[in-house]
Amino acid sequence: MSERRLTHLDAKGEAHIVDIGEKAITRRRAVAQARLSGEAETIATILGGGLKKGDALAVARVAGIMGAKKTSDIIPLCHPIPLTKVSVEIEGESDTTILIRTVAETTGQTGVEMEALTAATTAALTLYDMAKAIDR
Repeated sequence: MSERRLTHLDAKGEAHIVDIGEKAITRRRAVAQARLSGEAETIATILGGGLKKGDALAVARVAGIMGAKKTSDIIPLCHPIPLTKVSVEIEGESDTTILIRTVAETTGQTGVEMEALTAATTAALTLYDMAKAIDR
């Protein structure tokens, strides 16, 4: 069994960005999900476009895309990578839950999962921020 180790720590235990210089350039894709739970009335208001702050779904989609683009600025050891696609889908999963599904793609030397995760969480946080006045 091979020994597993944290790739972002060197032999001295110090943090560094992983060297990906020798890795092949390949097409990469990651999918992530987040869920926002709330009172049924709140979820219906968000999905129905009834928030006073505006179209929460449109704002959350754009926020998710922006979050993906800024991942390396907020996650210290992530490589800045060129994204070729980011999509954010938002739908009601139940009366009390909204499902946020994101896809991030790139052609490069490292994965794009952190960008997909950041997109999903940023979209969820944006929905929460826009709806917190009616449901905490």
